[in-house]
Amino acid sequence: MKSALFLLLFSMILLPLVCLAHVGSPDVFYEGNAGPYRLFVTVRTPAMIPGIAEIEVRSLSGDVHGIEIAPSRIVGQGSTNAPPSDHMERSSADPSYFTGRIWLMESGSYQVRMEVFGGGGKAEMAVPIAAAARSTLPMQKTLGVVLLGLMTVLGVALVSILGAVVRESQVEPGVTPSRAEVRRGRIAMGVTAAVILGVLYLGNWWWNAAAAARKDLMLYKQPPVDASLLNANTLVLKMGFSSWHDQRKDYLLDRIIPDHGHLMHAFLLRLPEMDRFYHLHPDRTAQDTFSEKLPAVSRGDYQVFADIVREAGFADTMTARITLPEVAGQALNGDDSSASATPITNAEQKTTASFESGGGAAWMLSGQPIRTQAAMLLRFRILDQAGKPATDLEPYMGMAGHLVIVKKDLSVFAHVHPSGSVPMAAILLLQKNGANSGEAMSNMPGMAATALPSEVTFPYGFPQAGQYRLFVQVKRAGRIETAVFDTNVAP
Repeated sequence: MKSALFLLLFSMILLPLVCLAHVGSPDVFYEGNAGPYRLFVTVRTPAMIPGIAEIEVRSLSGDVHGIEIAPSRIVGQGSTNAPPSDHMERSSADPSYFTGRIWLMESGSYQVRMEVFGGGGKAEMAVPIAAAARSTLPMQKTLGVVLLGLMTVLGVALVSILGAVVRESQVEPGVTPSRAEVRRGRIAMGVTAAVILGVLYLGNWWWNAAAAARKDLMLYKQPPVDASLLNANTLVLKMGFSSWHDQRKDYLLDRIIPDHGHLMHAFLLRLPEMDRFYHLHPDRTAQDTFSEKLPAVSRGDYQVFADIVREAGFADTMTARITLPEVAGQALNGDDSSASATPITNAEQKTTASFESGGGAAWMLSGQPIRTQAAMLLRFRILDQAGKPATDLEPYMGMAGHLVIVKKDLSVFAHVHPSGSVPMAAILLLQKNGANSGEAMSNMPGMAATALPSEVTFPYGFPQAGQYRLFVQVKRAGRIETAVFDTNVAP
């Protein structure tokens, strides 16, 4: 009886829960080299932890015969001892495509270690991923109906049995109970029904409290951040306390490390039209406070996305809203940038977009449809003022380009690089610890700038259907340029 009651309570209150991690885009997309093999890796992280991550690998170059995969931590305990490898299945229809699964037992920063076998011999690569429980799973409706029916039968049976006990236990066989005995039986049935309802009510209250405590412990929550304006020209972002991170200090999630040379990447997007875009890099002024004197900013309501990376390579994207007046501001400097765009309600789907200083970018779709949950390479060709492939591209914060993807309803935000959706700081951690991530880092900040190809590619997969705006950022002849594209993603 007790088991049935609590299973019913479980089905009633264990509803889907929503959280933000990289804001609606939890899957990992990565493109890199494993020795002579160029691979496009997709990791679909589980919504529940412990859970199973689905791994997809496509060989873009090289004759790959087989792939072995195993998970381990990026840093700290468990980073040096991986479990036995699992064999990825090779598609019979497409020999360049492999699928596999790995178990992730706890939240935190992981790496998928890969051993690749092919015509060029054995090679290794590691892909950083962040795992965190994002939701609970609801009970199946059919199971809930069955349990409700069983509980009803048990409850009615218990009421009937106790009523019969009080009404007939003192009556001789074959003798009809008196009116007083019938009345006592009915009273017993009423009291029993009231007790059962009370138990259900108290059990539901207890279960709600236990579920809330468990949710606070297990489900990922982005740190809160407060956005304010100081002295009419300084953006201040103050991070709040995160119990989820505080409970995981052993996983090295309490200290922030630089990513692309900055502790924070802040993106401001004017609402509701998404017609003004700012990519800024506030400096740390206190333990949990970042600030920056703003450039010229147009008046309006802004959505703030603030990216940071933890010591273990775990990335957080914090969100806030702020209303800004017209800010005269200072000239853009360093890696900061801004862009104007057509209001999204008037946007047209075009495959070319212009830079403010001339030239532009072309989205090389080649007739490829854009659908949800489909891993793809978003390829852009950078053009000069004459419409020819540009020859003056330089590394922008160590990368050939940056891509910011935002869904119109703000339910998806992603900051992607040519290597993929993982933070570069996590890749550097793998290299520091001896794992071969497959990415040459010769263009990280501080290295000599070199000319880059005119095409830049970003591995990604749109997680939801709907309207998206894309901000493609590159650096040409010392100037940061932004091209804006719009697209509708089909289910």
